[in-house]
Amino acid sequence: MKWGMNVYLEKELVRIAKRENNSRRNYLVVNPLQGKHIPVRPGEALKLFSSLADILSGHYGDEKLLLVGFAETATAIGAHIAVCMGADYIQTTREDIPGAEYLFFSEEHSHASEQRLVKNDMDRAAESADRVLFIEDEITTGNTILNIVSILDKRYPGKLNYAAASLLNGMDQECRGRYDEKGINLHYLVKTDHGDYSRRAEKFSGDGIYHLPDFERKPDVPEITVRGALNARRLLSADVYAAGCESLWKQIQRSIDLTSAEKILVTGTEEFMYPALYVAEKLERMGRDVRCHSTTRSPITVSTEQEYPLHERYELRSLYDAGRKTFLYDIDAYDKVLVVTDAPAAEEVGLRTLCNALGTKNSDITVIRWC
Repeated sequence: MKWGMNVYLEKELVRIAKRENNSRRNYLVVNPLQGKHIPVRPGEALKLFSSLADILSGHYGDEKLLLVGFAETATAIGAHIAVCMGADYIQTTREDIPGAEYLFFSEEHSHASEQRLVKNDMDRAAESADRVLFIEDEITTGNTILNIVSILDKRYPGKLNYAAASLLNGMDQECRGRYDEKGINLHYLVKTDHGDYSRRAEKFSGDGIYHLPDFERKPDVPEITVRGALNARRLLSADVYAAGCESLWKQIQRSIDLTSAEKILVTGTEEFMYPALYVAEKLERMGRDVRCHSTTRSPITVSTEQEYPLHERYELRSLYDAGRKTFLYDIDAYDKVLVVTDAPAAEEVGLRTLCNALGTKNSDITVIRWC
């Protein structure tokens, strides 16, 4: 069964970009309101996520839900919808978590295809949940979700119902039919047709600005440690997660002078998106001109055409694994930049490359570690 709501138009949520060296699919749909690749006003991103939450609340208000947000691009979407609905929440992850056992599955079109859920927590959640509700930014074939449904059905036979929700849905009739056969409900804001996306991606020249990582300079950037972190890679009550993010925000307010900054950037790191968006939206409510986006594993071509979504790319090293490449796109100049992360302090190389990239256009940068 399918439910959609045309709150937004496709042209508002879809920009076509070209993937770099991905033979499976040459294009990537970049959402300018999502707060991942393109800097966004945080209130616009959370309003978008809330629109999907409104649809879901009308269908599952009486059920005990477990929401699963997909890493890395849908972690903030899933967390915010869980908060709106007062549901339990867990995100998929590609990171290693001490003491965790995993359920592994694949994401076929991704540059980083291995996904996992913490099995210990799923065992606990399956005892009380009526339905698992998967949250994505975009569903095209739906195969990733079917992969994990197959794994969950084998582990918890007959215990769970399923549904999937996304900002965008590009499934064709055959793909939707597989969901109908399994009784998996589908929800989305905008229906898309991917028929010409590959052609549109190919026509872009890819002649944007590419920056290699700067390992040499050691940036003089203050760091603030905020205790009481909550890890959404583990099972959480969304109410508890929201309270934790509020505590994070209040400690940032007490620790940093925000009075003189009018234009502010808040940057999250990879899977760690929602707390950055939460803090950014609080700053926006104070009347500041705020943007938010996050580092990403996605290697996307940048191009100079005006209609192309990304024009300048900064290659980095991950704050979670110095051997892994990550990227940040279209850095601008701000009065103040806040990097909000849950990465371990031991990974110095990744932080150095990120701060050096931000420092090409900014002088006031503060790193906030939630740990």
